[in-house]
Amino acid sequence: MSKSRLHRLSELGQSVWIDSLSREWLRTGELKRLMDEDAVVGVTSNPTIFQKAMSEGDWYDEQLRALLAEEDELKEIFFRLAFDDIREACDLMRQVWDVSEGQDGYVSLEVEPGIAHDTEATIEQAQRFHEEIAKPNLYVKIPATAAGVPAIEEMIARGKSINVTLIFGLDRYAEVANAYIRGLERLVEAGGDLTTVTSVASFFVSRVDTETDRRLDEIGGHDHLKGKLAIANAKLAYQRYKEIFSGERWDALLPYGASTQRCLWASTSTKNPTYRDVMYVEELIGPQTVNTMPKETIEAFQDHGEIRGVTLEEGLDEARDVFIELAKAGVDYDDVTRVLEEEGVQKFADSYDELLEGIAAKRAELVAA
Repeated sequence: MSKSRLHRLSELGQSVWIDSLSREWLRTGELKRLMDEDAVVGVTSNPTIFQKAMSEGDWYDEQLRALLAEEDELKEIFFRLAFDDIREACDLMRQVWDVSEGQDGYVSLEVEPGIAHDTEATIEQAQRFHEEIAKPNLYVKIPATAAGVPAIEEMIARGKSINVTLIFGLDRYAEVANAYIRGLERLVEAGGDLTTVTSVASFFVSRVDTETDRRLDEIGGHDHLKGKLAIANAKLAYQRYKEIFSGERWDALLPYGASTQRCLWASTSTKNPTYRDVMYVEELIGPQTVNTMPKETIEAFQDHGEIRGVTLEEGLDEARDVFIELAKAGVDYDDVTRVLEEEGVQKFADSYDELLEGIAAKRAELVAA
């Protein structure tokens, strides 16, 4: 039997994760099928994903009925529902985690978007998630806001694995990577075990082009620059990754079993229908990275994706030139990434509110019935 395109992608050192989770997928065997047929070795979730999962069908109704008898707070009801899905997914992925020696097989659950600018609240909730879910292959997702960066360091120092989400800019990425290293250094000083803690740094890709292209449309006359920044941004981030996780400071942690904080390419579905639908997979292939794709992108890549090799290392001079040309055209990169971070937090907050409203509506239906 010939290997699928995604299995061949994995052979180049890039892990394939899926950016969705639902109880339906767990109970019908769909997630297991994706693992077997599509080389999926990790799962990420966020408020938008759970909002979609819980609003469709009746997969959560039975547990929700039971919870209504003992819990009134909507947020706590959501946590109970989500924790069960995450635990079940962690158990399904556990063999992957074991075989990969803790590099893959993770399932991610995000802290509340409403606390993205509150360091202490983020730390408290991330700790709670790790304690209550109690699975070694859990990633708690913390947004890469200014307040999130010290929370990331603290959780790593406590030996808790973290998926850093909503990264857009190169400078913020460097802050995140250095926070991870500081956390590991503190863990060593405290006598902790570095072999049990890992992290990924999740760059949101397609949204960078969406915002940049919108600004180019407003400026006019620079259509040749459209659809360029997201890939250029990721390629330069990968170069920073290689720089940060090398040299004396990093080498000092290797004897303790430290793992690098891999770059994860998120938001890799193509939003503009005029662009190739798998370009954010094809152009971002490289070892020690993760691409977390929606199911539609997995299916598209399995059908017609092209694997040219390690594309993350191609066209680096051209990638740098994209930044220069965009600046000349009047696109402020720092402002693009600032706006995207703010919008990213707000979009997840809106989904979270919708999710709680959906639980409230479902609760009303069940009570009435």
